[in-house]
Amino acid sequence: MCGIVGYVGPREVLPLILQGLKTLEYRGYDSAGIVILGEDLSLFKRQGKINALEKDLQGLHLDGRTGIGHTRWATHGAPTELNAHPHLDCDGNLAVIHNGIIENYLQLKAELLRLGHHFRSETDTEVIPHLIEEQLKSQSSLLGATLAASAQMEGAFALAVVSKRFPNQIVAVRRESPLVLGVGKGENFLASDIPALLPYTRDILILNNNEAALIEESGIQLFTLEGKALQRQPLSIDWDAKMAERGGYEHYMLKEIHEQPQALRETMVGHIDWDHSLVLLPEFPDDLLTGARRLYISACGTAYHAGIAGKYLIESLAGLPVEVEIASEFRYRRTPFVEGSLGLVISQSGETMDTLAALKRFKEQGIPTLAITNVQGSSVCREADHIFYTKAGPEIAVASTKAYLTQVLSLILLAVKLSQLKGQPQPELVCELKRIPLLAERVLAELEKTVQEYANRMRFLDDYFILGRGLDFASALEGALKLKEISYVHCEAYAAGELKHGPLALVTQGKQVCILATQRNLFAKTLSNLKEVKARGAEVLALSFPDGNELEADEIWSLPPTLDPLGPLLSMIPLQLFAYYMAKEKGCDIDQPRNLAKSVTVE
Repeated sequence: MCGIVGYVGPREVLPLILQGLKTLEYRGYDSAGIVILGEDLSLFKRQGKINALEKDLQGLHLDGRTGIGHTRWATHGAPTELNAHPHLDCDGNLAVIHNGIIENYLQLKAELLRLGHHFRSETDTEVIPHLIEEQLKSQSSLLGATLAASAQMEGAFALAVVSKRFPNQIVAVRRESPLVLGVGKGENFLASDIPALLPYTRDILILNNNEAALIEESGIQLFTLEGKALQRQPLSIDWDAKMAERGGYEHYMLKEIHEQPQALRETMVGHIDWDHSLVLLPEFPDDLLTGARRLYISACGTAYHAGIAGKYLIESLAGLPVEVEIASEFRYRRTPFVEGSLGLVISQSGETMDTLAALKRFKEQGIPTLAITNVQGSSVCREADHIFYTKAGPEIAVASTKAYLTQVLSLILLAVKLSQLKGQPQPELVCELKRIPLLAERVLAELEKTVQEYANRMRFLDDYFILGRGLDFASALEGALKLKEISYVHCEAYAAGELKHGPLALVTQGKQVCILATQRNLFAKTLSNLKEVKARGAEVLALSFPDGNELEADEIWSLPPTLDPLGPLLSMIPLQLFAYYMAKEKGCDIDQPRNLAKSVTVE
């Protein structure tokens, strides 16, 4: 969610912090602020986008070797300039930026008010600088005071703290919410996500849960929250900084849609023996998979929809029972796990709060844990027993595209591997996987203009239905989510057979309906649902393979033929494009849709 950037070193700090915040804009935010620490503490903050703050600061040059910046996604208090971060102590000598939620802030605030502290905002964050201010009355270091204050706080948080008393230091603390540190030469960096650091260094220290860091020009020291020193070598990240730029596309989302063929290739690298048509999955041990009696998948949002596709794939190909759980619900349920259970979590960022809680629940029950994620060194990677990296590369747009396709492909690989272990190889399916990136390129080349024209005709659309059966239902759910979150069009996805159990009442003359028909064994049933909506005056768009020539739709988007289990890898691309071009027609903020954030690190 919120973005954090920090720097200690010889460079001019202000432009560096601004650029770092711009790199993190994809996380979603509603205000921004910066503190530069030189002879004095200079604070600048603004409601709205970073461009507004940058305009205020145009032509300003500030001395100072230390700075922190923040983009806020409002939780406690409206998205106003007063509530924007950084927040100061009473005398304006100390500044704090914070991601997460301080759950006991009301009790802490009441005690601080009793001690004479003055508050300016409605936020939970503002208790933090006052707690540290109070601790500095007895503590001799900024690190010690920050750790003592952190011990008083309940909830999830990532903090960065600077003080005039300690002018060339940043203290960072992590409890649940992500923080990463960049290791430079004579300079060091702090951010809430790796892309903000890539222009300066690829040597990254991941701050683990319940850890703190003292960041100075000369180096970075790590500590437990109890103050015990830690030693850890940085990771070398192989992402190119340009991978996080738009590359000539108008929006990150469109760029990432077009990156999907290559992302699919990257996911398969090292995971298929093409000579023998076998899936290789060294990340997940054979004996663990062979002994599985039930698989529990837990995820949120787009990753949850990938999990639903995974359920259909694994049950149909491998015969292993699968339960798919929304992580925010699963973490509070008392699920009766059966012997031989496996837990699988899916998260693009590896930092999704509810998914991490589901992962911890699996571990508390003694269930072996698997993870599918995109980000090396993320919390999910450190907590799970076995990790599969999708290798999709950075995904900047809030609306997930290539992450979803690579997650579904990862689940296809898992389904085939499970089938192989049961003595049922899938050589035809494995062989067809080799064609999928090329077929994805064909979909983009052959359908993008058609989708754009359709979106232009639909630009005044307010309501939409997407229907499908089997794997097409999972795709319908994800397609509807894309349309809602990017273009703000109200869209409902239904398992097509459910239409007559209530939603058909909403289908009237001129209603727009999309029907997915890539599952040949369900084609006749899907066709009957198409006729149901046509009989009530709906206008129907159908996505299908060319052999689905019995469709009586008003418009048909033909997909390159492939095997049914791989249909979602192709049908999702035009649905993503439709959401993108609808949003563009409506003038929406495509990469940063309202009220949403890339990585949901609060409950």
